[in-house]
Amino acid sequence: MRDLTKFYINGAWIEPTGRQTLDVINPADESAFAKISLGVPADIDTAACAARAAFHNYSQTSRDERVALLEKILAAYQARYADLAVAISEEMGAPMKLAMEAQAATGLAHFQTTNEILKEYKFTQPRGAHDLIKEPVGVVGFITPWNWPINQIACKVAPALAAGCTIVLKPSEIAPISAYILTEILDDAGVPKGVFNMVNGTGPDVGAAIAAHPEIDMVSFTGSTRAGVEVAKTAATTVKRVAQELGGKSANIILDDADLQAAVGHGVVACMMNSGQSCNAPTRMLVPAAKMDAAAAIAKAVAATIKVGDPNQEGTTIGPVVSNQQWTKIQALIEIGVAEGAALVAGGPGKPENVEHGYYVKPTVFANVTNDMTIAREEIFGPVLSIIGYESEDDAIAIANDTPYGLAAYVFSGDVSHAGKVAKRLRAGQVILNGAGVDFSAPFGGYKQSGNGREWGEFGLEDFLETKAVIRPAG
Repeated sequence: MRDLTKFYINGAWIEPTGRQTLDVINPADESAFAKISLGVPADIDTAACAARAAFHNYSQTSRDERVALLEKILAAYQARYADLAVAISEEMGAPMKLAMEAQAATGLAHFQTTNEILKEYKFTQPRGAHDLIKEPVGVVGFITPWNWPINQIACKVAPALAAGCTIVLKPSEIAPISAYILTEILDDAGVPKGVFNMVNGTGPDVGAAIAAHPEIDMVSFTGSTRAGVEVAKTAATTVKRVAQELGGKSANIILDDADLQAAVGHGVVACMMNSGQSCNAPTRMLVPAAKMDAAAAIAKAVAATIKVGDPNQEGTTIGPVVSNQQWTKIQALIEIGVAEGAALVAGGPGKPENVEHGYYVKPTVFANVTNDMTIAREEIFGPVLSIIGYESEDDAIAIANDTPYGLAAYVFSGDVSHAGKVAKRLRAGQVILNGAGVDFSAPFGGYKQSGNGREWGEFGLEDFLETKAVIRPAG
């Protein structure tokens, strides 16, 4: 078992204040393969004070100095790329193909994109009688989740470093290994001591300490809406900036003029990818009511092609979900879907056949779902798709918007301009048309209870900047 019990504070690996530890479980076989320490508020105090001390000098570094640092990080990241992919697969169950081609790749992409933006970003803009100046917000605290562990760390760390901020990170205690490796990458790249600090621990202990600490100027949180509310409440006592990327229940509107076979097939795969553990997964598929039976048949056939299995086995499409707790929650929601009268088209309760160990979930599809059913309202965070019928385009838009969430939405049409018109009417922070790919320069974040602020690209950099007006005398 790997001993990863030290924290990284002020440029060194140090012993934690407390002695409580936690085993890290591989969800594919339920074995413990690493051990971390669980921090206490005193550890956050040490880290925050180190970050505050480092901020004085790091905030004054030049653009060129920060570009050079990001380029060193990129080189060190590429040298450890395979290690990151293996760690992600072990800690949260991603198939190795997904871990290599998507999970680890997103972290690299965020550092690359941020570096290119930093080279051109205008930190000072003359405007009439004043100069608009963008400055680092200060010491920032990050609380990150387990589902896309490196993606959701890198999309915060890269722009924060580019902005001139210093950092205290609490990665998910469920999937902390990739964060440990990224910390080694940053150390190898020569990030100045105190600029980046990492403390493991639970949300109620370490996360709450980050949100409350007076030396932390901003907290950026990714996770559940429930936890996000608690972070915001705690942060309010010090009036710090709070940026949140929270839950989702994204609608996927398949318009009447879309290629039904292609659109439904794409929607099923997109929903199931990463075992359904993506906050922006298209979990509500909206189809014309008259095409419900045809859509259900297509979805059933596509779900049958999704291979659930060992992340290290070639051909595996989806691996396990991250934990027994998550598996139990998903099972309960599947059973509620059946009890509430949705038509079970594929999958269902229980583990796949011939599976004894590991937190595996059957790719599950429900048809004839109504938007008031539990499976259409709650974020399941598993490979579970709900197909909902609509009577008209206006009806589809109303159903899509009838949710407390607003992270993402999807529209399929035979005419992309038609899809774009529908997109303008959707209350979501990002709308993907006709299966478009990822754009790392596009802002990512949600409306309503899906959060506030925007990550990725230029908007991600600006989340970590304060705005100052310097007013010049006339003449």
